[in-house]
Amino acid sequence: MARSKYISIKNNVTGYSFANLGLFTGFASGIVNAVYSLVLLGIFKLFFDTEMASAAVGVYASVYAAFAVVVGIFSAEILHWFIKTRLLYITMAALGACYCMMSFSVKPSTFIILDYVACFASTMFGILLPLFMSEFSRGIGMAKINARRLLWENVGAFIAPVFAMTVVGFFDDNYRMPFLAAGMIYFFGLLFFKHFGIVQADKKIKPVKLQKAIRALRINAKSFFQKSGMLRAYIVNFGFYALRAMRLLYVPIIVIENGFSNETLGLILSIGIIPYIVINLFIGKLIQQYGVKIWMTIGFVSFAIFSIIAMMVSGNALLAIFVLWQISGAFMESCHDLLFFNNMPRREQSRYYGVFRTSVNVPSVIVPALGTIAIALFDATSAVWMITAIVAILSTIVLWSRSE
Repeated sequence: MARSKYISIKNNVTGYSFANLGLFTGFASGIVNAVYSLVLLGIFKLFFDTEMASAAVGVYASVYAAFAVVVGIFSAEILHWFIKTRLLYITMAALGACYCMMSFSVKPSTFIILDYVACFASTMFGILLPLFMSEFSRGIGMAKINARRLLWENVGAFIAPVFAMTVVGFFDDNYRMPFLAAGMIYFFGLLFFKHFGIVQADKKIKPVKLQKAIRALRINAKSFFQKSGMLRAYIVNFGFYALRAMRLLYVPIIVIENGFSNETLGLILSIGIIPYIVINLFIGKLIQQYGVKIWMTIGFVSFAIFSIIAMMVSGNALLAIFVLWQISGAFMESCHDLLFFNNMPRREQSRYYGVFRTSVNVPSVIVPALGTIAIALFDATSAVWMITAIVAILSTIVLWSRSE
């Protein structure tokens, strides 16, 4: 049993307990995602015109994601040095503190520094939570636990955009103030986790030998991709997060550029969460019955179709597309990482999950940069949907490819 590894833990703690943290993370992330690119756009408008500022947001997102990739790569070593329980406490506390301070940050440089600290904490938290869920999944199954987490995340994310835009309006269109609410929510989540009563013995911290650590990481990464099915799992997960990264980054910008109000943006983002909530109520059982491929295919193919349409329409029709392709994302959300968890032995998941998890951040390095090129070539922010269409099509091909 997983609980035998801990000095103490409450008897009612299961994988579902960790999945329930999704309510806090979904609410906080939804608030941040609603305003994040708009804050960056405001910063870069101090130096560039509107179209170049939009492109600069993509460049910043790429560099930011590259940092997250480095954190993910070194996560296996970090997990060797520190216990998971303490790391989860530290990451949630750091997210709470950074977001609170970012809401009052005036200088762009201060905001960016705090943003990178939050990036480190968020990346580690994104690695730790699924590992805890998997560790306590016996007798339940990772698919059901994952569905529970995503349900709660989407409930939080459904409330978040309208809430964020209400805060923006209350503070005279200050897009930074919602970060304060996000920080407080992470602190509440930290208190919820503390209620689990988990106590774990400390590890003896050994001196870090950088050369040895880098060599171990290289060997670990090579070993990961040599395992059957892991290259496919990585590319499919890459495709899912590539679409997500572009959607989160450019939907708010394009909605505002098309002359819609902050209230409309908040409403569209909230309505777009409804498919996730509805589909996650039953998708866990469908995945167990029919497998992963069919649902990922439906998601990728429909997203490609909607992306092509998004390049050709404007006004209310464009808003409708932004809502409809959330259905595509909802079909994929509960199963995009199951190619890893279903094919990697549980005893090896902690070792390799950091490598696999880079597929979450590497897309945010590559696709925003491609989006920047598309904007520069076609002189229109909407050109980024050409990139999402291509990514979705290629991901479908890899999903059904026989090659490993």
